[in-house]
Amino acid sequence: MADISIALGGGGVKGIAHLGVLKKLKEEGFNIRAIAGTSAGGVAGSVFSANIPLSEVRQSLSNLNNRHFFSRSHQDRPSLLGLRGLVNILTPLLKNRTFEDLEIPFAVTTVDIHTHNEYIIHTGPIIEAVLATAAIPGVFPSIKIGHTELLDGGILDPVPVAVARWLAPKLPVIAVCLSPEPEKWATLPNLQAPPDIPIPLPILEYLGRLRVSQAFQIFVQSMDITSRMIAELRMQVEKPDVIIRPNVHHVGILDRVDPDELIEAGISAVEEALPKIHHSFAWYHQLSRQFNAAEPPAKLLDTDG
Repeated sequence: MADISIALGGGGVKGIAHLGVLKKLKEEGFNIRAIAGTSAGGVAGSVFSANIPLSEVRQSLSNLNNRHFFSRSHQDRPSLLGLRGLVNILTPLLKNRTFEDLEIPFAVTTVDIHTHNEYIIHTGPIIEAVLATAAIPGVFPSIKIGHTELLDGGILDPVPVAVARWLAPKLPVIAVCLSPEPEKWATLPNLQAPPDIPIPLPILEYLGRLRVSQAFQIFVQSMDITSRMIAELRMQVEKPDVIIRPNVHHVGILDRVDPDELIEAGISAVEEALPKIHHSFAWYHQLSRQFNAAEPPAKLLDTDG
């Protein structure tokens, strides 16, 4: 089997496509030796690294109560929405697993709101780390771990290629980016409130007409543009061996979706990328990877502190 390392990018609910990518790569005989995930990529990477069967993950998604998915817990920090639904999905699947329990080396990226530093989490409780990497600023609550207050790693590292390379320096890095090439950005949907948010529709429509709400919408859309550009620039610099872009660009990050449709999009994207993946094993590519540095590309979070 051919060994590879995977970098899974963010994208909200579009991240379900990562499950199809991982499934197809495994079926094609690739041995996934390491996974780095940011935001939605951290969610998908966590269940795959723990060897949770896709059928169980699909069942959890099908049982999802959409209306309460974005509900908040009383201890949540300031945010528009909560992630109680994500906790309800991950808890039965991952239970109390730590990174040390995983069958595949796995890491997620986050950003400390106070020091502005990027952190890599690869030790300690998994669910806590996944919630941190998925905490879109202003939308979902930040997560306190030790002396840090952490937000979505996509602020600085939307597709964690360097982290995937650090986890397995000699292997090809396959980057999975859930946004299209920049020339297609004009067709992307704007961020919309989740259709099942537990607020009466008339109130929701009234809030949407407020100038402060419209200003926040513009701010979030601007952040999304910035994140996509950072992803493109970092991939140009960090040069993954292959970039896979599932056709999920019509989906908003908080939309209600058909999980099977997104999984199939991930499968199709791998089928299209197979020639490039096989080419990444050419001897001259393997030779160049022997000189890759093994130093972590960001601070490692001390989960004991």
